[in-house]
Amino acid sequence: MHRLSALTDLLQHLLKWLLLAFVVAVLAGTASAGFLFALEWATATRLAHAWLIWLLPVAGFAVGWLYLRYGSSVEGGANLLIDEIHDPKKIIPLRMVPLVLGGTVISHLFGASVGREGTAVQMGGALADQLTRMFRLNNEDRRIILMAGISAGFASVFGTPLAGAIFGLEVLAIGRLRYEAMLPCLAAAVIADQVGLLWGVQHTHYAVPLIPALSAWTLCAMVIAGVLFGVTGKLFAHATHGLSALMKRWIAYAPLRPLAGGVAVAIAVWLLGTDKYIGLGIPTIVDALKEPLPAYDFLGKMAFTIVSLGTGFKGGEVTPLFFIGATLGNALGPLLHQPVTLLAAIGFVAVFAGAANTPIASTLMAMELFGADIGVYAAIACVVAYLFSGHAGIYRAQRGGHAKRTAHKDSADT
Repeated sequence: MHRLSALTDLLQHLLKWLLLAFVVAVLAGTASAGFLFALEWATATRLAHAWLIWLLPVAGFAVGWLYLRYGSSVEGGANLLIDEIHDPKKIIPLRMVPLVLGGTVISHLFGASVGREGTAVQMGGALADQLTRMFRLNNEDRRIILMAGISAGFASVFGTPLAGAIFGLEVLAIGRLRYEAMLPCLAAAVIADQVGLLWGVQHTHYAVPLIPALSAWTLCAMVIAGVLFGVTGKLFAHATHGLSALMKRWIAYAPLRPLAGGVAVAIAVWLLGTDKYIGLGIPTIVDALKEPLPAYDFLGKMAFTIVSLGTGFKGGEVTPLFFIGATLGNALGPLLHQPVTLLAAIGFVAVFAGAANTPIASTLMAMELFGADIGVYAAIACVVAYLFSGHAGIYRAQRGGHAKRTAHKDSADT
């Protein structure tokens, strides 16, 4: 009788979370599809009308004003979601969805250097949290459904369901996974990805033409590269947070911060005579996986993204981190006597692993995007990058679950 009762409880648990995950996935996958289509339009329009870059300061001011007037309760973005998972207080306002969607599309339309994962994650989490009231979920169930929303948003915007599932579990606390949420996160990520595909989303195809056989030197090269990728991720996170703090100190009126950032970005584009470092930069990422590129490209993208995000433009950090990592890896290839395309692919995920403190999700992403054969190389570089990126990352609300290394358990940062 006890065994039958336990089996019944498990079946009820399974059905409950599959149903909730399905609803979350449909909402998040549909939102991500609409967002990706809007991004395609914004990018194509900006490329067709280069003069739009000069309106970036005005666009920044407008988005800043909208958030000041209507979005103070959702200004925390992805960090707000993480905080609510750790300490549930009140349901995420639904207004987060249109605000972050509109703010990100405007940022891309006029030429800010921002990403897209932050938007998808925020939309997925905010939409998922609306089910809390509808189904009268308790705090523990609310934590899980928020995590499922994060996984669904990440998976559907990148087309990487396994990485998305683990990202929702891994991003909350450094060195700790929430296994009780694994089923909902996995189901939501897989279904959301399929929902996006059903809507007609076409994800960028990345290919690595040559993955060499394992050797002592190739493994050593991954370790060396991982150190550099981790340090780069750390510098990016610290610089972005540092600039944001400075802007808040220097400019009290929030809408003026992205206005100032927009002026800096527009003038820099004019002076450099290239728009390579604004927007998502996917064409350059694809090129980094095919052929040698200028060694300074990663620095250019870092500078433009730090200014854009640090002054308050909306979007995400992950796709710019892909650009930074791919171009840095591209530059390191000849120095480490490795195929340029291989190190570009490894850098693509490893800088992200270091900056977000998500080595497992990043390794799975490499395998989903580039094939299983790259798994060992990606795992080594992502873990080393994670170790060398310190205890702070792009998500301020991320908590310390376990120390990265036992020798410095009490260290706040390294």
